[in-house]
Amino acid sequence: MRRWRRRRSVAAAAIATALAFAGCRGTLNRTPEPVIHADRLPVDTVRQDTVVGDTAFPMMPGPRRSFVDSPIRVLIASASASADVGASGRWAIVDRDGSERAAGTGDGAWTASMRGGRVRLVSDDGGRVSSIDSPVAIRALDADARVLINGRPYRGEAVVVASGDEVIVINRVPIEEYLRGVVPLEIGDRQAAEHAAVEAQAIAARSYAWAHLAPSQRFDVRATVDDQVYGGARAERAVADAAVGATAGEVLRYAGRIADAPYHSTCGGMTAEPGEVWTGEAGAPYLRRVDDHIPGSSRAYCDISPRYEWQRDMTAEQVGAAVTRYLRSRGSPETIGDARALRVESRTPSGRVGALSVTGSDGETTLRGNAIRYALRSAGGELLNSTYFSVESSGSGTSGRRFTIRGRGYGHGIGMCQWGAIGRARAGQDAVTILQTYYPGTSVGIVR
Repeated sequence: MRRWRRRRSVAAAAIATALAFAGCRGTLNRTPEPVIHADRLPVDTVRQDTVVGDTAFPMMPGPRRSFVDSPIRVLIASASASADVGASGRWAIVDRDGSERAAGTGDGAWTASMRGGRVRLVSDDGGRVSSIDSPVAIRALDADARVLINGRPYRGEAVVVASGDEVIVINRVPIEEYLRGVVPLEIGDRQAAEHAAVEAQAIAARSYAWAHLAPSQRFDVRATVDDQVYGGARAERAVADAAVGATAGEVLRYAGRIADAPYHSTCGGMTAEPGEVWTGEAGAPYLRRVDDHIPGSSRAYCDISPRYEWQRDMTAEQVGAAVTRYLRSRGSPETIGDARALRVESRTPSGRVGALSVTGSDGETTLRGNAIRYALRSAGGELLNSTYFSVESSGSGTSGRRFTIRGRGYGHGIGMCQWGAIGRARAGQDAVTILQTYYPGTSVGIVR
């Protein structure tokens, strides 16, 4: 997650109790912290990206035994005309009442679509057709079997939901198993010697997952950069699995609450506060600017990142077209034309660009904060790496003017710097030290 959904309501509060801490795990060196009881987390009832439709999911019934069983609902496929679902090993199709509607063995694939407000399932050989009220669950029944969503294996179960004229597919999976498909994609396939950074990533990702559970809504998180990148069982790696296991149930906490812990790839030497990137966003007290430089050195812990320093070259036409596309996507009729000037109007306390004015042949506009990254997308659609940059122009005339953007870092810059965490792990810091550096004032506790 090199991102943080800024408008999401975070209501994952917990009442701190004086119960004993479960003990140290792995290489983590921490003092006792109170247990955070999952059944005391209030429901987050505010969500702005909700898909309208049924919200009942009576799948995987029965009381939760511990945090290990706590499920998270991950949106895998959204607003599709159809999706391929199935399972390896023994499987069953279960309706919303928990009744088994079909069963089989092997890598059987079904095509799920919506018809008449119901989920229509057709077997890959066309020999079996079922029409079932939404939602429908596909379960793998063997311990070593996996559900298949569009050919990719996942732990847990697949839930197919009718949404208007389309279907969405959700992977409902225990949080600890979900993390096995998140951590290696977020922090990379690390070496065992970098385990402290991977453990820090596991705790931050687990905190994010718990903080974004929304039982009254259809799903909790997306499997993309909008929340945390999740690749299912195929993404799992040994070092990440070990980190998830070593930190099982551990979350970042602040003032008795589970901390919503944003993170990013590379800070460029200094992390940012939310208000520097997201206009009007004050952010939590633990999301403060952090100097990522190595003490007594001009180097930063994250300068090992391949995007610690970067450069992007754009023509006047490319800049104008990119900014115009961005403005149109925001509902503005403005047209920039070919860019004539890019001027940094202000900088934030961490050195990032706070406001950038764009003057073109047909108009001008001022971009602020993280919007600059979206407005200056490359021709292929890639966001500008960060707002930590300077601009140089060269040439003249519509066809000859070019802009060179030189910058540092990758991502929004808020919270934990992942490459900084890797650098700190290589320097011998443990996971708690890393987390408390990037999230000042926090501690680590257990969800049970």
